[in-house]
Amino acid sequence: MKIKRLELANFRNYESLSVDFSENVNILYGDNAAGKTNILEAIYMCATTRSQRQSKEKDMIRFGSDEAHLRMIAADELSERRIDMQLSRTKAKGVALDGQPLIRAGQLFGLLGIISFCPDDLSMIKAGPAERRRFIDMEASQVDRLYMHNLSSYNKVLAQRNNLLKQVAINKELLGTLDVWDDQLVEYGSYLIEKRAEFVEELEKIAGPVHRAVSGEKEDIRLKYAPDTSKKDFKEKLFLNRDRDIAVTFTTTGPHRDDLEFEINGKNARTFGSQGQQRTTALSMKLAEIELVKNVSGKAPILLLDDVLSELDRNRQTQLLGFTQGVQTFITCTGVEEFVKERTEINKVFKVGDGKLI
Repeated sequence: MKIKRLELANFRNYESLSVDFSENVNILYGDNAAGKTNILEAIYMCATTRSQRQSKEKDMIRFGSDEAHLRMIAADELSERRIDMQLSRTKAKGVALDGQPLIRAGQLFGLLGIISFCPDDLSMIKAGPAERRRFIDMEASQVDRLYMHNLSSYNKVLAQRNNLLKQVAINKELLGTLDVWDDQLVEYGSYLIEKRAEFVEELEKIAGPVHRAVSGEKEDIRLKYAPDTSKKDFKEKLFLNRDRDIAVTFTTTGPHRDDLEFEINGKNARTFGSQGQQRTTALSMKLAEIELVKNVSGKAPILLLDDVLSELDRNRQTQLLGFTQGVQTFITCTGVEEFVKERTEINKVFKVGDGKLI
């Protein structure tokens, strides 16, 4: 499916907006803080019910307003779908598909494959494990509709268990109630461990050839999922670590402590890779994502490139833009760069400023 139209009301700096997009390449240019990224955030929100910027929903509501409304129309050769979303300062978020309210966010996953790429993603390799877990989680959700449900449930149970640990530290009589939360944590966590391993294995198959091409045939890459615990040992480790968990008042074992490791020519990219190698690795991961979503869904994903071209040299720009062929792409930049004009077909160009698109 491709995005046809986006309508916003009181979202970020947009009081009112209605815009029709090309099904190929869309360029949004303008000064910094003009609202370019807000458009990409709205698209990502409508597709996943989450912000790729990890923003709080209340922060997305325009200053001085109590609610924000988003609507996105997507279509393919067979059908047209409408996604509506309401954000409120006082109520829970509301989401509807074709006018029918959705019970959970996971019902939207699979409708639109969407991949976001911003400058922060280029530092994924040298950042902490949380960034790499987020990378796995957001992309695994694109190819597995149940993944986000299990991840959300795991995080809720984890928060409840951590809260109970604080109470147990004061009142030991509550110790027995940990069993209920442990069982749920193992149930949801085991699913995450299994699916993360499968996702990394499939991603590595695609990332190898991609990385060799991006590196000019100079480097081989390996991906290694590094779980904090195995499915088999998860429940036992939770029990064995109870005393430590109570002492520190948080859960020290589980998928929330997983990591993803990268090796370039047999060496750890995070420890021994140069900045250039690390950025090339991050780019390879994003390009491999595009191919993985294509392979799983049989359809090209929608690609959001948020001011990322300015962070890449000409060679890496060429590699990235080469993957936009046949892919609906949204590119933000401060100017319509000559390189983009020359190297890729541009179907629509928008100037962004003062809460408007021209």
